[in-house]
Amino acid sequence: MGHVTAFIRKYWITAVLIAGMCGGYWGVTHAGFLDPVLFPTPERIWKAFTDYADIMPLNFASSMSLLVPSLVLGTVIALAFGVLMGMNRRVRDTLYPIVYAISVVPAILLSPFALHLAPSFMAASMFLIVYNTVWATLFATVTGIMTIDKRYLDNAATLCLTGPKKLAKVILPAAMPSILSGFVTSLRSSFLVLVFAEMYSAQYGMGYFVKKNADFGLYDNTWAGFLFMILVLVVVMQIFEKIKNRMLDWTMD
Repeated sequence: MGHVTAFIRKYWITAVLIAGMCGGYWGVTHAGFLDPVLFPTPERIWKAFTDYADIMPLNFASSMSLLVPSLVLGTVIALAFGVLMGMNRRVRDTLYPIVYAISVVPAILLSPFALHLAPSFMAASMFLIVYNTVWATLFATVTGIMTIDKRYLDNAATLCLTGPKKLAKVILPAAMPSILSGFVTSLRSSFLVLVFAEMYSAQYGMGYFVKKNADFGLYDNTWAGFLFMILVLVVVMQIFEKIKNRMLDWTMD
């Protein structure tokens, strides 16, 4: 009961704002202030959602099968290069201009190369998601390591911590707030590129559902899929926030 009360106290203003936005949308659509084709009424959106209620779980499962491995791979790459660049100034000075130059190239511009060089459409889609999400975590890792309080490193030297033990016990924990902040950005951007990545050889998927219906002008379905994707993102972000708070319980609130 205490958890429910705390949840209500924390989010009641948010709930009021969302209810106000929904009520405002209901009012302007029923009053005819917006294009009824592009902005269907809430009743039509709800009907579209119920009509495809059996498809939504399949879309979710398909998207997660593409998104989760891509995020894991992207995080591993980001941490590997981020730790290397953060702990070695010579490597950082050498690679940083190259990494920065590559990172500003939009993923959409690389799609023709990915489709041509990848062994499958699935691999091409994963490449685009990995490419789009790796940079925020990588730069956050570099920044987090570079800004570690020197006292932590002095204490590690006093305790004779070196190599992997120093990395696991001091470097990564101290840089973790910055790393997790970068991962949050990567997680959000991964949903953005998911719509584009699922265009290739997908039969199901949250992004594919939105894009397909938008191309056919079925905006009732488009809005239903779009809102479902937002709901999934909100739930995923809330779960990650709980995990992040548990991992960073030693920091200030």
